[in-house]
Amino acid sequence: MAPEATTVAREATVVALATRRKAGGTMLEHGSVSITTAAGVVDEMTGGADFRGRPGRRQVTVLTVAGWADACAQLGTELAWTARRANILLGGVIVDGDWVIGRHLRVGDALLLITGETEPCARMDQLRPGLRDALAAPWRGGLTCRVVASGTARVGDAAAVLLDAPTEAPAAFVYG
Repeated sequence: MAPEATTVAREATVVALATRRKAGGTMLEHGSVSITTAAGVVDEMTGGADFRGRPGRRQVTVLTVAGWADACAQLGTELAWTARRANILLGGVIVDGDWVIGRHLRVGDALLLITGETEPCARMDQLRPGLRDALAAPWRGGLTCRVVASGTARVGDAAAVLLDAPTEAPAAFVYG
């Protein structure tokens, strides 16, 4: 039986992918990653998982090029996207009303559940004074996700916010 079609609200492109092995660790960029329900974002070359990858509402973090550019413009500077400490950078899209908690985000062939807005931490101001405030505008700092279907994501892959739940998504989700 063919899976039901889903309605796409917004389409984007995976611009970059990154992991870090420990809190405060160096962000490592990758051309492709595995995204798994058990470990979150995993470097396919070494098998190293992002330290935050255990199941939970912040299993994977996503940032948009537009949101990051707006934050940098507010500060009058350019910073590497990895300074934000996100796992996935999406281009060609802005976060708007279609990006809401509970919607699904397909990245490559992995499926994520949007669980919240990424709240900028004090570390952002350590990198650049004022960065935390620049990221405070709604959704500018990115979003948090939980993996609901494992898959692979590569730089250049399509990503899309889905308006209706795909058949492989769980019927219920417990936040935590």
